Amino acid sequence: MITFLAEEGQQNPLIPDTAELIVGLLCFFIVFGILGKKLLPNIQKTLAERHDAIEGGLERAEKAQADANRTLDEYKAQLAEARHEAARITEQAREQGAQIIAEMREEGSRQRDAIIAAGHAQIEADRRQVTVSLRQEVGKIATDLAGRVVGESLEDSARQSRVVDRFLDGLEQSAAATEAEAAR
Repeated sequence: MITFLAEEGQQNPLIPDTAELIVGLLCFFIVFGILGKKLLPNIQKTLAERHDAIEGGLERAEKAQADANRTLDEYKAQLAEARHEAARITEQAREQGAQIIAEMREEGSRQRDAIIAAGHAQIEADRRQVTVSLRQEVGKIATDLAGRVVGESLEDSARQSRVVDRFLDGLEQSAAATEAEAAR
């Protein structure tokens, strides 16, 4: 066995000198105290800042994400509402367009009917005027021709008028009969 007790003149390397032990312990506690008072708060502060940067950043990121999700939900709700409003406005515009088209068609029909009626009235007035003018011309030509054939003047306007009217009435009746046969 190894003995820890050394001979009297020699000091054992495993057992320190008491003065050195006291000085070493005193220096250890001074260095430990300085480290505890100065360095440890700086380390704690750095660790707290680092923790705040990491954990606080995560918390801030989670809060920002929650705010972003809330804003996104609000945006989606507003977008859905805007789409609904746009669909409602589009439907209103279609209904108004259909109503305007119906009104325009009705107005166009009225104008067309008015134009047709005015055209028929004008045609009828022109026909009457042409008929009167034609009767006069045919009567004059017929009496001139008859006067040449007979050899004497047929200037009696009453008789002339009756003959011409009878002739033209016969023409009108034969024209009406022809139109009736064509319509069948």
